[in-house]
Amino acid sequence: MSGFYQKAEEQLKNRLPFVVYSKPGETVAVGIFQKDASLHFTTNFKEEGFVFAPFSGGQFVLLPNEISDVLTEDYTRIAIENSNKSSEFDDTAKANFERLVQNGVDAICKGDFKKVVLSRKEAVSLEKPSPFALFKKLLSAYPTAFKYCFFHPETGMWLGATPEQLLKASGDRIKTVALAGTQVYHEGEIKWENKEQEEQEFVTEFILDGLEDYTAEKNSSKPYTFRAGNIVHIKTDIEARLHNKQDLGKIIKMLHPTPAVCGLPKEASREFILENEGYDREYYSGFLGELNRDFAKDMQHNSDLFVNLRCMKLQDATANLFIGCGITKDSVPEKEFFETVNKSLTLKNILGE
Repeated sequence: MSGFYQKAEEQLKNRLPFVVYSKPGETVAVGIFQKDASLHFTTNFKEEGFVFAPFSGGQFVLLPNEISDVLTEDYTRIAIENSNKSSEFDDTAKANFERLVQNGVDAICKGDFKKVVLSRKEAVSLEKPSPFALFKKLLSAYPTAFKYCFFHPETGMWLGATPEQLLKASGDRIKTVALAGTQVYHEGEIKWENKEQEEQEFVTEFILDGLEDYTAEKNSSKPYTFRAGNIVHIKTDIEARLHNKQDLGKIIKMLHPTPAVCGLPKEASREFILENEGYDREYYSGFLGELNRDFAKDMQHNSDLFVNLRCMKLQDATANLFIGCGITKDSVPEKEFFETVNKSLTLKNILGE
């Protein structure tokens, strides 16, 4: 076992907070190992460290740089066999989620909001629940995603491979993305329905409008198809220059939660989620990542934050998977349920389920 993973094993054994992660397209893993078990938060996003934020609420957990050890390790991707599991599902879970989706569609048709993102949780039993073995699989299976394993005794153990950037900042330059729509990847041309294109337009407009007061020189790409593991999305890249670098925290709070994980208008859709989903999302659809420091390059004034999608929480010998989809007036409940089934395969293939 390398010193990198030995350090991580020791942290976990001593129940000390840590995160190990790797950025999209890179082959270096970074580990941030907090030296005590205290719980820290950021409120103004001016600290240096690694932030782990929930979907709802203002308690953004922080592993502060000044009380942490940082290690890095290069790795080589290995071939990961895709288990190609059949789309098995629980009939009760299917009925419950389809009822939830129909309630969302009805609320949209009444004019309560334009879009809402609804989700469910699925428990999978594990024979050998080793978080670091799972993390190593994520590193090879999803090179274009942000892969991570995060632990704090107050939050529990979380792993994921998320395709969605919340915000990337370097000095006064920022980058973000609008991501929506989902299909199973297949060879040949990918075609998108009007519902999915409309969903993408909602997300893009929300971000551009929100950046208006804080930035100049805004640029956005044309929408394009982006592959994340066994599924594809519609993606738009957005760049801008900050008027004031001190406004970074305001932009983070403006973006989170994005329409891609909440809905539009934000407050009405978030209220619907909290009242109707029937479970606590916790850190699913929150955000996580480097705050004000690129740890691999040891550079200040660089933030790299991602939306916490395609994630799971490990509890004893159970992996709780969190999966959702965007709902508009044209959504078909059964189709949306099977979208969540397809998304769940991202992690089930890693679990061997």
